[in-house]
Amino acid sequence: MRKNLLLATTALALLAAPAAAQDAPRRGGTLTIAINADIRSLEPGINRDGNTDSVAHMIYEGLVGYRTDLSVGPQLAKGWAVADEGRTYRFTLRDGAKFHNGQPVTAADVKSSWERQIGNKAWACARFFNGSSGVKVEAVEAPDARTVVYRLDKPSALFLKQLANFQCAVVAIHPAAFDAEGKWKEAIGTGPFKLKEWKRGEYVAMERVADYVPNPEPASGYAGARIAHVDHLMVRVIPDASAAEAALVSGAVDVLPDVDAHRIDGLKQKGMAVQTTPGLGWSSLLIQTRDPLLSDARMRRAIAHALNLQDIADARTLGLSKANPSAVADPTPYFDRSFAQWPAHDPAKAQALLKEAGYKGETIRIQTNKRYTGMYDNAVVAQAMLQAAGIKAELEVLEWATQLDNYLKGAFQVQSFSYSARFDPGLMYSALIGDKDKLKWAQWEDPKAIALLAEANGSLDEARRKAIFVELHRMAAEQVPVIGLYFSTEIEATGPKVRGYTPWPAGKPLPWGVWKAG
Repeated sequence: MRKNLLLATTALALLAAPAAAQDAPRRGGTLTIAINADIRSLEPGINRDGNTDSVAHMIYEGLVGYRTDLSVGPQLAKGWAVADEGRTYRFTLRDGAKFHNGQPVTAADVKSSWERQIGNKAWACARFFNGSSGVKVEAVEAPDARTVVYRLDKPSALFLKQLANFQCAVVAIHPAAFDAEGKWKEAIGTGPFKLKEWKRGEYVAMERVADYVPNPEPASGYAGARIAHVDHLMVRVIPDASAAEAALVSGAVDVLPDVDAHRIDGLKQKGMAVQTTPGLGWSSLLIQTRDPLLSDARMRRAIAHALNLQDIADARTLGLSKANPSAVADPTPYFDRSFAQWPAHDPAKAQALLKEAGYKGETIRIQTNKRYTGMYDNAVVAQAMLQAAGIKAELEVLEWATQLDNYLKGAFQVQSFSYSARFDPGLMYSALIGDKDKLKWAQWEDPKAIALLAEANGSLDEARRKAIFVELHRMAAEQVPVIGLYFSTEIEATGPKVRGYTPWPAGKPLPWGVWKAG
């Protein structure tokens, strides 16, 4: 019996061998990824948005990066050690790392990249490292060519996470990328792909770095061995969703990130592969608490009572995402059942609060855009619900760049907005909480909330951090400085020849480890 089982197993293995060989990674060809709008720049972390971040991290690398399980792993560093009770981080650079101009990566290069970035007034993430909104990096040292040392003023639960934060893009850039005046001029990073051409409004073309030496740790998200199999990587701008879908079906595009839920069945019927995973991007309605009308918390609570959050989530995601008014995503270890507590959908209660606040039918304008269909769809449904509750609401449809600028300036009453993935609730709350006199984009400037966030971001006690997030949500449910809708389910489609592609909660395309069948 044992012998027959062994023979059968061997036969099955032999029968499967041709298919396995066919699906083994192969080098060569071009992988084309669609994006819905052009990137803003190639200078990482400065003039950025979600698409810009995606492309930047294909070209550049930081010391660390996020893994798919939301932990922080090695990227340009092969490892690190923490000392001095959490105030000193000593990183060791990985062997063989080079810039795209062929020069070896040294600790001095990493140090100079840091100094240039922290000194750039346009870098919004400086506040996470200069002590104004978190830990202060007191010094960055390069004691030898392979070692980079960060010295902090105090322990921080978020230091590594902020260092890996792809919105911040703390990456290594060769000094030759800047002119004599220190202005950025060209992309010279250390990643598995190097820039070939950026044709504005059309595409960003990259090519595989032939002598790239990967990290020794297995690939996971942005961390580990980011091995490129394709020779060429094309990120093509296709603003129209229907045109992007047609390009995928025709083979002009290989990967279509950010697929609308209602397109899933149609793509599958056309032979495309569709994958989903719980995401960390937070769809929300931002409320300007300094607006004369909306500065009254009763008005904001009335808006909250007018909205059925699950109906909004269902309308957009066809049931793939659950409503979540908190800034804490379900996949994180900090999620708590109490985060479901929020002003319930109750139009009668909304109308009572409107009367109490002295609302006289003033118009509330909801800013949105059509580049991100989720933001637009959420705004349309929210507008209908507000009007049903007796609130005069109008849509103000803007170009995305204009809406983003308004967000940064705090120039709106209500915005339909989406925060890109943050891998820790402290990072998401850091995007919400702050002094509006200094940070125009801040949504919530309650002094107690600011103090609690500072404690959460500095504490190494995970139980205490979770308790703080619970308290912050309780306060948000009373004050309603922002209305969380849901965390998006990541939906990505690939053509039939694509192999090795897997989405992850960050919602960023991962072109390494991917190849195309012949």
